[in-house]
Amino acid sequence: MSTRRKTLGLMLGALSCTLLGATSRAHATGPEQVRHDPRALFRHDSAAPLAIVTEPVASLDTGITMQRISYASRGGDRASGVIAVPNTAGPHPAVLLLHGLPGNAEQAMRAVGYSHARRGAIVLSIDAPWARRGSLPSFTVQDSVDQVQLIHDLRRAVDLLRQRSDVDPKRIAYVGGSYGGAMGTLFLSVEDRIAAGILFVPDGGMVDHMTNRDGSPARPLAELPATAQARWLAAMRPIEPIRFANQIRTPALLVQNGRRDQYVSTEDAEALHRALPQHTTVEWYDSGHGLPSTASQSRHAWLAKQIGTRP
Repeated sequence: MSTRRKTLGLMLGALSCTLLGATSRAHATGPEQVRHDPRALFRHDSAAPLAIVTEPVASLDTGITMQRISYASRGGDRASGVIAVPNTAGPHPAVLLLHGLPGNAEQAMRAVGYSHARRGAIVLSIDAPWARRGSLPSFTVQDSVDQVQLIHDLRRAVDLLRQRSDVDPKRIAYVGGSYGGAMGTLFLSVEDRIAAGILFVPDGGMVDHMTNRDGSPARPLAELPATAQARWLAAMRPIEPIRFANQIRTPALLVQNGRRDQYVSTEDAEALHRALPQHTTVEWYDSGHGLPSTASQSRHAWLAKQIGTRP
């Protein structure tokens, strides 16, 4: 075994002891199993009760019904978000949507989700665990706990969509921008029920985002004491999304990045592109982190071909 693989194995073993308290109560998963298969952290019971709670909210479009929604997830947590349902006969294609950082489910629905719902998709936009607490990542081990929880929340969201009679279970797509794009890489590597995925302005993950090309910490991570930096990196590196990118089996994948992105360097974006499956469609735009309207138009046209929404 190479030194790098041995080090990663030790990191995974230590991380699993921290993360698996809630998971191991529901699944036969332990540190040794995680060391050999990191994806064991994200196994879930698709038949577990969802205990869905909804509350109507005002919609920006008379042709769409909006609800706040929460449902049971791993370890007794309840995931939260908003769902948009077209007022037309189904079954509909569906889009599972994740926001950026900072951000939340309602912001993502307004910025991105409504446009998919207007084109015939049921859209479920969920909050990252830190977002539903009304906070941000803390640069502590809690960030790794939250990242694992997020993947479970997304997998349970797929369970929820597949249980709806107005959703076509073979036409569920994932859409994530920025942080949601990076986390989508990890999510798609462990979830095989997604027909198509769109990742726009992603990088390789939180570690990638918070470190320089030479591996040294960047701000704001660099402002922490060295011991705190080391603890955070040790907790986050084993679950860095780019490590899982080559395990994605999603049949269709579109990735969009900007050449002048002030938050995601060209080098970081290209590193992610190289790690993704060969069938990935990559689009570059002469823009910053906010892509032009042509990128949105391209996403809609591409998704129409994949899951049958209107272009």
